[in-house]
Amino acid sequence: MPLTRPLKIAITCYPSVGGSGILATTLGEELAARGHEIHFISYERPFRLPYNTPRLHFHPVEINSYGLFKYPDYTLPLSVKLAETSRDYGLDIIHAHYAVPHATAALLARDMLPPDQAPKVITTLHGTDTTLLGKDPGYGPAIRHALEAADGITAVSAFLRAETQRVIGVQRPIEVIHNFFTPRTPNRTRADVRHELGVGDGDVLLFHSSNLRPLKRVDVLLDAFARVQKYAPCKLLILAGGDFSAYAAEVARLGIGERVIVRENISAIEEYIQAADLGFFTSETESFCLSILEAMSFNCPCVATKVGGIPEVNLDGETGILVPLGDTEGLVVALATLINDPVLRDRMGAAARLRAEKTFSADIIVERYLQFYYQVCAGSSRLI
Repeated sequence: MPLTRPLKIAITCYPSVGGSGILATTLGEELAARGHEIHFISYERPFRLPYNTPRLHFHPVEINSYGLFKYPDYTLPLSVKLAETSRDYGLDIIHAHYAVPHATAALLARDMLPPDQAPKVITTLHGTDTTLLGKDPGYGPAIRHALEAADGITAVSAFLRAETQRVIGVQRPIEVIHNFFTPRTPNRTRADVRHELGVGDGDVLLFHSSNLRPLKRVDVLLDAFARVQKYAPCKLLILAGGDFSAYAAEVARLGIGERVIVRENISAIEEYIQAADLGFFTSETESFCLSILEAMSFNCPCVATKVGGIPEVNLDGETGILVPLGDTEGLVVALATLINDPVLRDRMGAAARLRAEKTFSADIIVERYLQFYYQVCAGSSRLI
């Protein structure tokens, strides 16, 4: 008989702004709402994790600085906290988002416990652990070991699964489970937010959200935005998951200071996305790009680079326009096309929202995670 009882799951992730932490936090919320007991374990509370939610718990990891170590260690304290939490609460699963340090710590925690108390370890790959760290000889072997020793592996796109197999040489099965997004109801109206941003009724507002890492190519984003003003005047809202000051000089040099609006470390992103008309993303690589899905959920077609897993989310010519990497003029043309053609923009926006709801909803994706959890747990007699 298949296991269907509620599970006790620890989730360890990066708590800061970024697609992996957002996905992990939202997944935990959705699982708790479905009756499962969820324990978040990290060095600080994930920035979107709500308080006082039934079956949702947070356990902070204390990091001490010892003179013996040149740099503070996080992996070992995390593994100890994971083992303690598993022992105290009888965890079924540790779900580690990112191979290092989270999956490595989860494996150490599993090995600290007696076999009849050891939880299953599931690792979800989000991108950088494969596309960047996997190529580093100082990390690659450890990542490969973490994946080979885990009880189950998922990746957020077919692209990332293929890259993991190519770069790291992992041959065992990797389940592709895409990201999902469930918009929260905004507390303010679209009109109120646009008024706050100084965006008029006739203005077209572009939207970009990211952690501003170099691979997001914010320099290309700003250059293309500046160049499109000649053909299609518009404004740009950047929800920055970090300090945007490093780009202030470039904004000034391009003369777009009055057209670029920046909001940093915003948790209620839905209020701002609803005010936008068009998403704009210029990454040089992406495993999925959750920000595109967030934009699509609010009727925003997206202009984006055709890289990584983005084509699995944003369908070229249907829910937006994809442009080859390095083709800045192509980005400008794509932006101008959608800015100057509101009928096309509305049609693509409607298709984008429908795709977000039909393909990347919580009902679909969370159920896939649950099926995978139960599949991985099926071999453990203590869970029956």
